[in-house]
Amino acid sequence: MVAGEIQISAQCAGFLIYRFEKLTYIRMVHMTKNKNKKVSRSGSSTSSQKLPSIKLLKPTLTGGTSVLQALQQRKTIREISDKKLSLQLLSNLLWAACGVNRKKGPFGIPGRTAASASNSQEIDLYVVMQKGIYVYDPLQHRLVPVIAGDLRTLAIGPGQAQLVANAPVQLIYIADINKLSNTSGYREPGLQNPEIQKSYYYVDTGLIAGNVYLFAASQGLASWFHNCNKTGLSTKLNLRAEQRVLFGQTVGYPAKRQ
Repeated sequence: MVAGEIQISAQCAGFLIYRFEKLTYIRMVHMTKNKNKKVSRSGSSTSSQKLPSIKLLKPTLTGGTSVLQALQQRKTIREISDKKLSLQLLSNLLWAACGVNRKKGPFGIPGRTAASASNSQEIDLYVVMQKGIYVYDPLQHRLVPVIAGDLRTLAIGPGQAQLVANAPVQLIYIADINKLSNTSGYREPGLQNPEIQKSYYYVDTGLIAGNVYLFAASQGLASWFHNCNKTGLSTKLNLRAEQRVLFGQTVGYPAKRQ
């Protein structure tokens, strides 16, 4: 689909590969089911060209505590250090949040670690780090660049940025209403109702956030689910009208108390 849209030029092969990888998932995340509708992407291609895509590592399914122990240890920790997460730990975190855990789930769609209404999978997980903002591609288990630059202060609510401004990973939950109203799953009438849509995408966000909390507890990490700068993020990410910035969640190592 995307390969046909790439215009062959005199540019180097590396640039073509980058464009192919980026367009493959960014278009999949942001296009509507209406093929005649113009596709809109997050961010600008100019700013995101400075960021490489990140191929995540296969999640390790051993180690950490048991589910019951993680539940016992689950808590919100707001004091988070700037120590970076390893690529393996980041890979495990994103897979635990909403990664693919089976190739064929409900309605023949790949299943995720977090449930969603009619398996619509309408919550896109954006990852804000020091070098820029990425969007998580669960199907390919990778991070696709959206916009370069340290924008971590936008991932936290006004007046709270000083608490975790330097935390290594901040997750942003963004709902894509088109994935509900044009679901590939069971087309229940409620999926066309704005109020019911809202109840679904809030619940589905909570399911992913709960996974993040439990993973953090099992690995000795700190996690905090919080508000974010919705207006600032919507503008920076160049979101469509059908997309909603909902919440943020910061993850990292607990800061050592002085």
